[in-house]
Amino acid sequence: MDHPIHPFTLTVFTENETGLLSRVVSVFTRRHINVESLTTSKSSIPGIHRFTIVVRVTESMVRKLVAQLDKQVDVLKAFYYHQEEIVYQEIALYKVPTHIFSNSNRVEELIRSYNARILVIEPEYVVIEKTGHEREIESLFDDLKKIGVYEFVRSGRVAIVKPMERLNSYLKSLEIEMAEH
Repeated sequence: MDHPIHPFTLTVFTENETGLLSRVVSVFTRRHINVESLTTSKSSIPGIHRFTIVVRVTESMVRKLVAQLDKQVDVLKAFYYHQEEIVYQEIALYKVPTHIFSNSNRVEELIRSYNARILVIEPEYVVIEKTGHEREIESLFDDLKKIGVYEFVRSGRVAIVKPMERLNSYLKSLEIEMAEH
């Protein structure tokens, strides 16, 4: 029986320890699982960091990944979520030649149609920012490539989970645990 592969977003709460990133990534490497996106940041609790990791695997594989992540020494807790359980965004920056703006409204129309915005205007280039989902960001990139792009960079996913009780109760228990130490 084939098990369908889906995109999953994992959130991993950790202490901020040196070498933790390589240990977290090694869990995926050992299983030959490609990490599509990885973002780290502070969490809402002082001293606790949050990894947001996107993978495309079966649900049974993501369960095993979360169990393995939970076993890592400085990992406090790992969760996984289906797409419909999260609110997420990415940000992209596009550096394009300034001259593509002259003699045409095409770039301006593209920027408006994608709800993008101009961040910097220099004599040689313009930096455009787009926040959204991967497909929107890639679509704008494809359209801009036809006109000219000097540089393109896209962040990893940032996500907030919709199910409040599970995360809140866990974060509350973490706060109590941190206060006791």
